[in-house]
Amino acid sequence: MIKHIVFFKLKDRSEEAIQRTAEILRSMDGKMEFVRSLEIGVDVLKTERSFDISLTAVVDSLEDLEAYQVHPVHQEIIKHMSEVKDSAVAVDYEV
Repeated sequence: MIKHIVFFKLKDRSEEAIQRTAEILRSMDGKMEFVRSLEIGVDVLKTERSFDISLTAVVDSLEDLEAYQVHPVHQEIIKHMSEVKDSAVAVDYEV
């Protein structure tokens, strides 16, 4: 099993922008059969080092992770995130 985690810092760090983007990310849930789970979290501390949103997806294999990356639903999210994110970091690891 592979866990895919991404942290996003947004250009607009207002609560409204963060919540809107979190909902857009949540809209992927259930639309890709190979994604076992999808969790979107919004930071509560709001410190200088904090990222605004986290995305955690779990898939069965590296092949499923690749399918996730190129899936049309995910590609639409990537377009949106490229417009609203200031920065992002990711880690992918075996569970």
